[in-house]
Amino acid sequence: MCAVKMHADEVDLDAPLVRRLVAGQFPRWAGLPVRRLDSSGTENAMFRLGADKVVRLPRHPGAVESVAHEQRWLARLGPRLPVAAPVPLELGAPGEGFAWPWSVYHWLDGANPVAGAVEEPRALAADLAAFVTALRGIETRGGPPNPRGVPLAERDTPTRDALARLAGRIDTTAVTALWEEALRAPGHTQPPAWAHGDLMPGNVLVRDGRLTAVIDFGCVGVGDPAVDLIVAWNLLPASARGAFREAVGADDAEWARGRGWALSISLIQLPYYWETNPPLAENSRHVIREILAEARTADAPSPTGPYSPS
Repeated sequence: MCAVKMHADEVDLDAPLVRRLVAGQFPRWAGLPVRRLDSSGTENAMFRLGADKVVRLPRHPGAVESVAHEQRWLARLGPRLPVAAPVPLELGAPGEGFAWPWSVYHWLDGANPVAGAVEEPRALAADLAAFVTALRGIETRGGPPNPRGVPLAERDTPTRDALARLAGRIDTTAVTALWEEALRAPGHTQPPAWAHGDLMPGNVLVRDGRLTAVIDFGCVGVGDPAVDLIVAWNLLPASARGAFREAVGADDAEWARGRGWALSISLIQLPYYWETNPPLAENSRHVIREILAEARTADAPSPTGPYSPS
């Protein structure tokens, strides 16, 4: 699945190209085996290099800027996080017919969790909350703006365009009502904070049910950190959602914005990747189902309020 092109401007990438790039620019690693990795990632292709390294190459022009961005900010953020983050080893230059910069990172062990099959939901919720909290606590001076650290209203047009494309495939009436509810949530009033920006199951690594690493910091930046709450719906079950919220300390407004981000991201992804990225499309459907189910639970009488886990 990872070799399927998902973007009209995507380039051809394969193991022989990576071997030539590595041999030409980092000859000490020439001769190491290269193997393309299965991944639901949409921006970069990943190739394992030997036993302890991974090569990441942009799949399309829109992913190029994040190469240097990630290398720069991981050096500052990674050591301050409670779990492993990618360790940049080298920044590759264009060559061998490949027009863009590329990266070599230290290999991180672990597996991507699957929503609906999380082994230790509450433990993972605590681990994810610790990661989010630690990232938010890092000094923001000089930090770049997070493209997803903006008011939800800036997502209104692409979200409604996606809803139009999904007519007949999902309950667009109910989902539109939920999106409009999210738009009414009070905006971020606290100082800007760091956020990963793309805390999806494919960017999370676990072992024995516990968080071991977070990868792909191409969106990392400073702004409204509510976007990192998306993991409450794209990965955690409802039974662990409240524990995650409490550990992060999200008030009603932030929680509503986080739910809005989860909904918007999933709605925009779903029609775009419906055929080309089945795991990402299925996770998008999962998020939409979870938020609809949560809304139905909230409508029922409850002594603990609308945000209690179902």
